[in-house]
Amino acid sequence: MLHHLSLATHQPARVAKVLAELMHGQFFEFPIHPGAYIAIANDAHGTAIEIFPADVVLIPGDEAVDASKQVGDRSNFTHVHAALSVPISLSTIQEIAAREGWICRFCDRGPFAVIEFWLENTVLLELLTSDMSDRYLNFMVGDEYAKFLAQVQAAPALTHGS
Repeated sequence: MLHHLSLATHQPARVAKVLAELMHGQFFEFPIHPGAYIAIANDAHGTAIEIFPADVVLIPGDEAVDASKQVGDRSNFTHVHAALSVPISLSTIQEIAAREGWICRFCDRGPFAVIEFWLENTVLLELLTSDMSDRYLNFMVGDEYAKFLAQVQAAPALTHGS
C-alpha cells in the first residue's frame, strides 16, 4: 500500500492546492522544510503527497532524513520518496538492508513511526510494518494533521523527518 509520495516543484503551494482539489482533500504547510506543503486525501489509506521546493533533496541525516537545498555534489540524491506498508517484520527489513549494505533505521516521527530504508543509500523509502500502520492511518487525515501543524508551529523549529 502506497501511503505517501514526495515531489519537488517550482510552486509547491499551488501544486499542493491543486492536488488537494483533485483528491477532494486538504492542503497544509509541511514544517519539514521552508516552503514545503502537503496535500492529504482524507481517505482510509492516509494518502498524501508532500511537495518540496524544486531545489530540495532528501539526504540521510545523522539520525533521520534531512531535507536540504541541493548544493555541491548531491547528484546522487533526490527529492522523491514514498511511504509503503509492507507485510514483513522490522527484523526482516533490517536483515535485507544489512545484506545489501544499505542504511536502515527505525525513526519515531512523533505522531507515527517509520523504518527509513535507503535504496542504494540514496533513495528513501519509509516502510511501515503491520503493527506501525494504525498510528500512521489515524494521523494522516486532515483534522489530525491540522492539530499537529498547530502544535509544530507553536514549538521550536523542526529540522528533519517526514
